[in-house]
Amino acid sequence: MKQSTADSQHNAVPSAQQLPSLMRAMVIDAPGGPDALHLAEVPTPQRVNAELLIKVVAAGINPIDAKTRAGAGVASALPSFPAVLGNDFSGIVVQSPYESHPLQPGDEVYGMAMVPRISGSYAEYVSVPSLSVARKPGKLSHVEAAGVPLAALTAWGMVVEVARAHEGQRILIHAGGGGVGHFAVQFAAYFGAHVIATGSSRNVGWLHELGAAQTVDYTTTRFEDAVSEVDVVIDLIGNVHDDTGSRSLTVLRPGGLIINAPTGSWPGFAEAAAAAGVRGTGYKVAPDGTTLAVISRLLESGDVRVFVDQVFELTDAAAAHRALEEGHTRGKIVLTL
Repeated sequence: MKQSTADSQHNAVPSAQQLPSLMRAMVIDAPGGPDALHLAEVPTPQRVNAELLIKVVAAGINPIDAKTRAGAGVASALPSFPAVLGNDFSGIVVQSPYESHPLQPGDEVYGMAMVPRISGSYAEYVSVPSLSVARKPGKLSHVEAAGVPLAALTAWGMVVEVARAHEGQRILIHAGGGGVGHFAVQFAAYFGAHVIATGSSRNVGWLHELGAAQTVDYTTTRFEDAVSEVDVVIDLIGNVHDDTGSRSLTVLRPGGLIINAPTGSWPGFAEAAAAAGVRGTGYKVAPDGTTLAVISRLLESGDVRVFVDQVFELTDAAAAHRALEEGHTRGKIVLTL
């Protein structure tokens, strides 16, 4: 990963009196392809109640951003246009809710802005609930930190909170080399599970490094020919490619658990799981700063790491979305401001 300008320079934080009324942001005026993203000046968000106003240094890219930009995802709930996308951010506190709040101007933090309820992170500033953020791990650059929140919190929720990963458990993780997947592999291995991860030829060796006990190269092998009697499937694909979701039902033990995350990736999921005699549930991530702080400790200790594959300038957000939609990203893509 190349060194980001955002992390090689000290970022000056304006005082409340110096805040500009307008800020630069990458926006969409209507749903469309990657080129729908364009640079504009929009009002700087106003901090209210228990929110923190944060100067964004880097913003992570996630599949939900691209889906929403294209008119799916959470596009139907966008209140107005132009709309600013982007959930993940790492940056510096500019305004705090009150004088003795634990996070004060100048503190480095990272977290999630829940678009569309909050204007997104493809912008110079975000105003987010203080419960949605955590202190940035000192070991991570802003670029690395911006790749963590949504993907890591999704992986934690699926693997730790729902699957309750533990020793002796067999967990199959699809798309192990992706943003959520590379965290899911590490969390499951950290808690002692026997991890089986699917990935491309390029990633199988790397997945072993992350903690997978067994890998399946989906370009050469049908996973159902190599895997059986698993306790849990972490389904990060659904049926959008090669009926991966439906095929996963055949490798679960009776009464096993399949957790599906991607929005709209498997119509009829619940009925199919019930018919196969297994438990099935979806998963939606919450912007939980307390859980993110726990993940921070694992990042600080080196037990878990984030991999940033590509870094783009904010103004190259369209190119970043095109790279994401090609589907071959290892780990994360991040924008710098």
